[in-house]
Amino acid sequence: MRVQLTRIEIVMANVKAKIATVIYMPGTRLPSVRAAAKSYGFSASTVVEAYERLQTDGVIYSRPGAGFYVADITAPLSLADMSPNLDRMVDPLWISRQSLEPSDSVLKPGCGWLPPDWLYEEGMRRGLRQVARANVQVISEYATPLGLLALRQLLVRRMAGLGIDAEPSQVILTESGTQSIDLIFRFLLSPGDTVVVDDPCYFNFHALLRAHRVKVIGVPYTPTGPNVETFATILEEHKPRLYITNAAIHNPTGATLSPATAYRVLQLAQAAGLYIIEDDIFADFETTPAPRLAALDGLSRVFYIGSFSKTLSASLRCGYIAAPVEWVESLLDLKIATGFGGGQLAAAVVLSALNNSGYRKHMSTIHTRLARARAQTVPCLATLGIVPWLTPQAGMFLWCKLPDGNSAAVLASRCLAQGVVLAPGNAFSQSQSAEGYMRFNVAQASDARVFEVLARTLN
Repeated sequence: MRVQLTRIEIVMANVKAKIATVIYMPGTRLPSVRAAAKSYGFSASTVVEAYERLQTDGVIYSRPGAGFYVADITAPLSLADMSPNLDRMVDPLWISRQSLEPSDSVLKPGCGWLPPDWLYEEGMRRGLRQVARANVQVISEYATPLGLLALRQLLVRRMAGLGIDAEPSQVILTESGTQSIDLIFRFLLSPGDTVVVDDPCYFNFHALLRAHRVKVIGVPYTPTGPNVETFATILEEHKPRLYITNAAIHNPTGATLSPATAYRVLQLAQAAGLYIIEDDIFADFETTPAPRLAALDGLSRVFYIGSFSKTLSASLRCGYIAAPVEWVESLLDLKIATGFGGGQLAAAVVLSALNNSGYRKHMSTIHTRLARARAQTVPCLATLGIVPWLTPQAGMFLWCKLPDGNSAAVLASRCLAQGVVLAPGNAFSQSQSAEGYMRFNVAQASDARVFEVLARTLN
């Protein structure tokens, strides 16, 4: 039976979990008592007591007049202390862990993927049957360092359709899009480097960057891309090493990059010696092509990545990196050092699924279903006073403003207790300026119970 924690214990457990998962690193300033009390929905005296107990335990320390900070040496934290619970404060890893919990009774309008029955099951089963009949090496041997040549050749052809000029020798297959990002981080970044992210951006960018112990700066995202004036100021003042962003359909806002913004971003990056990771995981959801930084840059300073978990299967992990020529060998060394040879099975199944004309028909159906779901979800949210920041042209996400007086983090915690997983805005925001925003996945919002729970829970 699950032990019910007191409010003080909830605050303490959350701080310890964030330290253990490197969200809070040594020297990190904790949220102020007032900010933490607002986020938890607890009294200030509760947070003060929790912080004082953590200080007594040597987990944090105080600076008079400056707040509380994570100690340089902290006691080990047991895995039991890190297990997900409904009372844990909402953060990027909280959303992921709740969304990944296998439960048919939980509704997940806050998750970032399609429902299972929307994915390309027929193509995946066909691919699995073909691979089962393939040469024994495919089902028993390590992959080559670059990965399956036939799939890399197919990816090059797909990229050419987006204006990206690459050779198969520039494409590295990985186990996932997340592994692709992590490899590039390992290659480019050292602790203390500065990285620019969109504000808001995909929340796992934050978690990965914290694990690499770098400084993160957010650039406000607009309906046409990053705010270029602020971007220029950041490059001048902070001298960042890297900028990571989405191509095509932005997560979480659903916005698309304009040509003018893309050109300006690349001009500034070139002048500042900045590298860029362009994550194009939602490419196949696009209905009207947006400019790609990798195409305009010619894969000179841009690393272009993608995967197939959003359209084919989240269970079969396969991603890729298209990299500047001079960095391929170093990335391959890192891939071998951290994952050795990788496997061939996933790549072979993905190749079979993508090669079949049924995939194009499948994605055409997905475009139609998403458009219909978007048209149904927007008015349902509007009746609750929840308004989209913009109405996207494509994709599954709506970035929405909550009615005044509502905390997204508090709302998410209350809704989870009623079986609905939400994605509150500050999990995506480096500046923590999105407390009044929420990301909704229209493909996961068809159940009327989502809106019933929201209606009961909103202030």
